[in-house]
Amino acid sequence: MSKPKSNNMKTIGVALTLCLVCSVLVSAAAVGLKPQQVENARLDRNKNILVAAGMFDPAVDTNADVAERFKDFKIEIVDLDAGNYLDDDQLSAVGIDDRNTYDASQATKNAALSVDLGSNDPASIGRKPKYAKVYVKNDAAGKPEMVVLPIQGYGLWGTIYGFLTLESDMNTIKGISFYEHKETPGLGARIEEPKWRATWNGIHSYDENGEVATGVTKAGNPKDNWIDGISGATLTSRGVSNMIQFWLGDQGYKPYLDQQRKQSGQTIQNTDTQAKQISYKKLGQSLSNAQAQNLAKQETHSVTELASVAPAANGKEA
Repeated sequence: MSKPKSNNMKTIGVALTLCLVCSVLVSAAAVGLKPQQVENARLDRNKNILVAAGMFDPAVDTNADVAERFKDFKIEIVDLDAGNYLDDDQLSAVGIDDRNTYDASQATKNAALSVDLGSNDPASIGRKPKYAKVYVKNDAAGKPEMVVLPIQGYGLWGTIYGFLTLESDMNTIKGISFYEHKETPGLGARIEEPKWRATWNGIHSYDENGEVATGVTKAGNPKDNWIDGISGATLTSRGVSNMIQFWLGDQGYKPYLDQQRKQSGQTIQNTDTQAKQISYKKLGQSLSNAQAQNLAKQETHSVTELASVAPAANGKEA
């Protein structure tokens, strides 16, 4: 008995039907999971903001702590060139519908919301958003206690995204975190390690002349008020350094930070002195009034220099 001839049209029809069914199932799954994906992305962002602010320890805290602690932050949109906050009417006028959902990274794809940096692009980001989202935590009196600044710049293999937190003086670095990058595991990826991130705490951003005073050095080449780079990850370290200097500079948040200090009646000179005092306190040594006055007259000191003269705290290493 002979076998029936194969029907090519039937085979093609079955294959197309299977493709259509699979496409519908995948699309349905993607649509159904979209809200959860958005929520997970929001949770991860808020968690990294809290890490940079020193308000979340992944080793002991849980996701349940994130929502409660993040309530203390107010989201503001900053005009990077002018340095001021935009109110709702101004946001609408420039084409930003919602401050909470505004994404500065996506804004770089919109010519109306970003600027082509051309050759003046030390962080290698291509385009700079005209408006940035910042996260402000106020104290009981309604004055800024700290501000978390989104930062980004090119590392070795791709763009590194993170957050930089400054104290109320808008000069002293409180913390830093990185939440997305393509750096080499065990080398450049060590920028995520708590031990390396902790070295940023207490570093001051600007010198008495208002110039950016910090960055990342090549590993094993210490420099006043700079962070020691990661051994074997020179290009990643350089990328982080360029990123920090760009976003703290005139093209980044400096106009905003200058304006915040002006509104609080502070200057670079006195905030720089406060940053040095914090460095002493980190080492377990409180300043007397005489020491503080003397410190204010001195040139810029590094945390490394302070460590060399500060005595041990309570008989232990400071």
